[in-house]
Amino acid sequence: MPETASTTRAPAALLPSLAPLLHEWLPRQRWFAGKGRAVNGFALDAATELLPPEGPGPGLLHLLVRVEQPGLPAGTPADCYQLLLGVRTTVPPRLAPTLIGRVRQGPLAGRAVYEGLRDPRLAGLLYERLRTPGALGPLRFARTAPLPPALAPRMLDAEQSNSSLVFGDQYILKIFRRVSPGANPDLELPLALAGAGCARVPAPVAWFETGSATGPSTLGVLQPYLRDSRDGWRLALDALADGREFTAEAHALGRATAEVHTALAATLPTEPLHRAQTERLAEAMASRLDAAVQAVPALLPYVKGLREVFAQYGRHAPARADGAARLAQRVHGDLHLGQTLRSADGAWSVIDFEGEPAKPLAERRSPQPPVRDVAGMLRSFDYAARTHRPWNDGWAARCRDAYCAGYADASGVDPRADPSLLRAYETDKAVYEVVYEARHRPDWLPVPMAAIHRLAAGS
Repeated sequence: MPETASTTRAPAALLPSLAPLLHEWLPRQRWFAGKGRAVNGFALDAATELLPPEGPGPGLLHLLVRVEQPGLPAGTPADCYQLLLGVRTTVPPRLAPTLIGRVRQGPLAGRAVYEGLRDPRLAGLLYERLRTPGALGPLRFARTAPLPPALAPRMLDAEQSNSSLVFGDQYILKIFRRVSPGANPDLELPLALAGAGCARVPAPVAWFETGSATGPSTLGVLQPYLRDSRDGWRLALDALADGREFTAEAHALGRATAEVHTALAATLPTEPLHRAQTERLAEAMASRLDAAVQAVPALLPYVKGLREVFAQYGRHAPARADGAARLAQRVHGDLHLGQTLRSADGAWSVIDFEGEPAKPLAERRSPQPPVRDVAGMLRSFDYAARTHRPWNDGWAARCRDAYCAGYADASGVDPRADPSLLRAYETDKAVYEVVYEARHRPDWLPVPMAAIHRLAAGS
């Protein structure tokens, strides 16, 4: 992204005047990825006045700000964040909880700055920009179909790594807070699936982006809001609480996953999984295990068994039992029950194709074995079952089998027919979960550790 692009007045003085406020406010945001590390400073990539802050306001500033923090590997760029700041002379009481602070100097001296997405007037302005394709400074707005005017906005509070606005219960706009150069998979893949006629994914109707030397960087995506649907995680927990099986739903979800994979493979490039590539993937899994053991010593008793899981994958034959070559393709990348929605008529949809936000964008966009998504969903059934007291491990096992059977019915490929492949990706996911839970939710650590015990034992 350009280092000097700006359409604000007095851009050189803008960021220094905001820096004291951002130092306090940014690390407290749920979507800030650099928690636990000091903030040394900021750099402005771009600044755009979506609504000039004239008179009492409100004004709306769009900023792309790099946050300089220690501890990054050599050559790694600082994280870039997308900020939408409201500017007023006085913030009304209803917006008081969104206040970032009052600017003491510079072009906004004396003005109050706040989270602009929480202001319905400013959120509505962003929607109107999406309705009218075109450029504004470094920003470009595009759409695939006409949008109705004047839909009332409301901000959702559930997401962690991004922010979402719902407009009139018709559309949902995801704002990517941490921005990387290149097309975000959450726009790229749903657009490809819509072109392939896959109805399992809500098709993007509008988006906005900014230019860079490596191509456009996605900033936000507007899609239909499936207001009458419920997410798979909540449905699974309700089934457990009621003592009901979830196998029919799991089977249908397996079919939906296979349909998405089939459409992605037909629309976007695939590549054969040669033995050398399989060996590199297995080595990467083993390296992640080594790092995880350093962070969570509770893994030590299982290292030998887990290493053997990855070694078996590294020795994996490059062809299936039927002689067909195994392929890598574009996948969801972070599939679990919470990334699925079931409508009132029982149809499943898959959402949130961004992948794991902590991973580099290039890695998230690289072809992967489809079993990676399958493994993520199998782990999600385990997580759901573990929320029940007593732990209902039989419920999870039946869901896992039903999901794989549904996948096989729709694709002709049963993930269970490649046990070393499936175990490796389940194990890699469980190792990741161990580190995450140890750092963020220690009470949940027994959930992935139970999987580690099972997988290391070869069951």
